[in-house]
Amino acid sequence: MPLDFSLQANVIDLFSNTITPATVHVAGGRIRQIEPLGPTAPDPALPYALPGFVDAHVHVESSLLVPSEFARLAVTHGTVATVSDPHEIGNVLGVAGVKYMLANAAQVPFKFCFGAPSCVPATPFETAGAEITAADIEALFHDHPEIGYLAEMMNWPGVLSRDAGVMEKIALAQRYNRPVDGHAPGLVGDDARRYAEAGISTDHECFMAGEAVDKLAAGMKILIREGSAARNFEALIDLLPAHYEQMMFCSDDKHPDTLLLGHINQLVQRAVARGQDVLQVLRVACRNPVEHYRLPVGLLREGDPADFIVVDDLVDFKVRQTYLDGVLVAENGETLIAAAPVEVVNNFTPHHVQAQDFEVSIAQGIQPNANATVRLIECFDGQLITARHDEPALVENGQVVADLSHDMLKLTVVNRYHAAPPAVAFIRGFGLKGGALASSVGHDSHNITAVGCDDTSLARAVQLVMEARGGLAVVSPDGTELVLPLPVAGLMSDQPGPKVAAAYSAIDAAAKALGSPLQAPFMTLSFMALLVIPSLKLSDKGLFDGEAFRFVENVVVS
Repeated sequence: MPLDFSLQANVIDLFSNTITPATVHVAGGRIRQIEPLGPTAPDPALPYALPGFVDAHVHVESSLLVPSEFARLAVTHGTVATVSDPHEIGNVLGVAGVKYMLANAAQVPFKFCFGAPSCVPATPFETAGAEITAADIEALFHDHPEIGYLAEMMNWPGVLSRDAGVMEKIALAQRYNRPVDGHAPGLVGDDARRYAEAGISTDHECFMAGEAVDKLAAGMKILIREGSAARNFEALIDLLPAHYEQMMFCSDDKHPDTLLLGHINQLVQRAVARGQDVLQVLRVACRNPVEHYRLPVGLLREGDPADFIVVDDLVDFKVRQTYLDGVLVAENGETLIAAAPVEVVNNFTPHHVQAQDFEVSIAQGIQPNANATVRLIECFDGQLITARHDEPALVENGQVVADLSHDMLKLTVVNRYHAAPPAVAFIRGFGLKGGALASSVGHDSHNITAVGCDDTSLARAVQLVMEARGGLAVVSPDGTELVLPLPVAGLMSDQPGPKVAAAYSAIDAAAKALGSPLQAPFMTLSFMALLVIPSLKLSDKGLFDGEAFRFVENVVVS
């Protein structure tokens, strides 16, 4: 129950753009009065009270935590709300997965705004566990007013061609007065304008300033993303002074180890440290997402819900206290939200794999040890995009094998929903010197994605994930095996957040011990099956060209 209380602080008003010493009176979960103390200049002896931070686009599932556990960590960093796209669990369980997220989230006071997933499955070129139709989306909007928006429209080719099915979903959102989120990496110029004209209101996929400027000019809101894998803060932050009214901060995908350390507060701190105007930065971090998505989140005005935070200063933004509806939910880095029960739901059909399943034979008629060329995916640290190359491959006994000397490893995607032959390709950028990694977190259909240095290790890592019915696995050359089980849809743990963060840190360290230079090897791995991000990716059905939006005929060129 909220308590009536008062506190003194330098109060930040993001509407008058002032910072004034005042007493904040809270009653019945709302701001009853903000009473100025007299002086107009900030009092250095007082802390600062400001609206809470909002993550304007995140997939909670990517934290490997259920919503209630995500909330318990996020509030310690001053986050009071998220705009959360549940399409990860939607791809596994359909509408039932969305309802699972709503039910679990309802057990805690954190203010989640979940969207109706627009692209489940994300493409017809992969196997998902479910489908969410236009009729399903309408039912979610009609039956669940807390569903606040149409989640990211990844089918940008369908938007540009005005595909009937895509436009029906956008029209439903407009009929129910819900904003439509975008997802259109690399779209510029007239294409960006036409994408926005279809009704798309935001984009979080900009990795170049010029791209963001085109979308801003088209009337879209641009989200500066800094997650565990995709990091676009440096590319976009200098746009903020001219466009702060049209920008927001988001993480998109945040693993538990980094969530334990910080959230949107870190972006605020970095922006201010670069000399950005603090009130403009806080508008981006606090006010803009509340207004754009019409969130039921207070902005520290009289009559608002008492959702606010208290920080030591406007430099480090160390969070002393976080309040939600007048209830203290975090203090001095410790969560005060009680743990909630976690129901386990899943959609997983384990089957046996063996090393021979991952062999790649050279074309029939070619000599067993002849030269061969393969189509190679190249991944980049901190980016979701990839490059494609045709490069000479290592051939042994008629089989194309991993070539560690040139960082050419095997990548595979294995269907988790029914037994099927694995899809296999080659990738550079993971840098492993031995062993393999595997994960059932594989955007967006969440089949098992794995990378390895030899077929035996690859098969074993995949099998460990199969046996756990979802999770992350590392197999080392010395035979050491490490597994982080994710029993909730093969995406999330049923354990407390700090425990999951510690387990993730251990398995992340094991992956890096194999030689990976990536900041987040498992997060990067999870995006290697994301077909809607160019240029070359792998689905359970084969190698895919994300620019031409079609399959590549052969992994082995010659």
